[in-house]
Amino acid sequence: MTKFSAIEQAAIEQARDAPMLERTQAWTAINSGTRNLAGLATMAEMLAGAFASLPGRLTLVPPAPVETVTADGRVEAIGHGRHLHLAVRPDAPVQVLLTGHMDTVFGADHPFQQGRWLEDGNLNAPGAADMKGGLSLMLAALEAVEASPLAARLGYEVLINSDEETGSLSSRVLIEQVARGKTAALTYEPALPDGTLAGARGGTGNFSLVVHGRSAHAGRNPEEGRNALVAAAALAVRLADARAPGLSVNPARIDGGGPNNVVPDLAILHVNFRPRDPESIARAQTALDDAAAAVSAAHDVRIEVHGSFNRPPKPIDPGAEKLFALVQQAGADLGIPIAWKATGGVCDGNNIAACGVPVVDTMGARGGAIHSAEEYLIPESLPERAALSVLTLLRIADGSFRP
Repeated sequence: MTKFSAIEQAAIEQARDAPMLERTQAWTAINSGTRNLAGLATMAEMLAGAFASLPGRLTLVPPAPVETVTADGRVEAIGHGRHLHLAVRPDAPVQVLLTGHMDTVFGADHPFQQGRWLEDGNLNAPGAADMKGGLSLMLAALEAVEASPLAARLGYEVLINSDEETGSLSSRVLIEQVARGKTAALTYEPALPDGTLAGARGGTGNFSLVVHGRSAHAGRNPEEGRNALVAAAALAVRLADARAPGLSVNPARIDGGGPNNVVPDLAILHVNFRPRDPESIARAQTALDDAAAAVSAAHDVRIEVHGSFNRPPKPIDPGAEKLFALVQQAGADLGIPIAWKATGGVCDGNNIAACGVPVVDTMGARGGAIHSAEEYLIPESLPERAALSVLTLLRIADGSFRP
């Protein structure tokens, strides 16, 4: 007995035959680091041209305003690239969301700019796995869906943002808007080299604590000063001590200080929290509030707290379990073993899940060493994962999935 209907078989074959590797190589040749606005503009236009093969309304959406704390304690606006949004058949009976990101962690001045083939046949290129290969296979799957008789049943939105690698701060509201009311969502972060998917994820929060002290001569009247650097260090120690099961805390950097003969009046502590569940977010917020109050009082300084918990934890709830099961069965029918495990990393799947939408967020290519100059894509995973995506989408369209 065949595992696929004639409709499924035709779509699988079309998806596998798409020019995914060529697209991936062309896209990795464009530097699209999150802060490289010119490169992101080029990348957005290239993606818009490619995704124009699909029907629907395609727009490049301006980023929402975002502020950052500079090394000298000022709060200022920071620029981001536009986000690609495509809406197809919004009145279809089944609605899904597909998301990805066009930005990488490699800035315009990073030494890792060129792709090369490795001896094992893998492609070493910036963003090849994370996630330009994923964007390429997403497009291949959607083109195959459009050629299918089931296309009329499936409506979808595609969102490719420009700032995922730095927390999706300028696209978070847009993600929430497009996730609303969807039956399911697929996000194209890379799978592990062996194909394992990410299951449950913890959350994350990033904060900058600006400490205002008082300058004084370090030799003549140091007692009249209020050392902001020392206070920031005290904050770092107190917050590091807030670590607990389900909550990791990483004081990452202190900016500030000055000449050796001046009591420093400014320091900025940057800290990252990784909560496993909502209760851990509450504990982290309490630790943050208590540390700021205690250090302010003990050191007679003023502390401003900037930041947020921008990605909530993503548990595997019953809806997500059902969607994973659908993907797993599609993989089994294709001869692709599908497993998943919890991970400490975060992505836009966290925010989608927080909207009550089941999501599998590692539907992209297989690869590894991401966020490093050794990043690699396993080329044969492109047709493999494109087939997995199109089969998953068609089975969602035919009603096989009910969250």
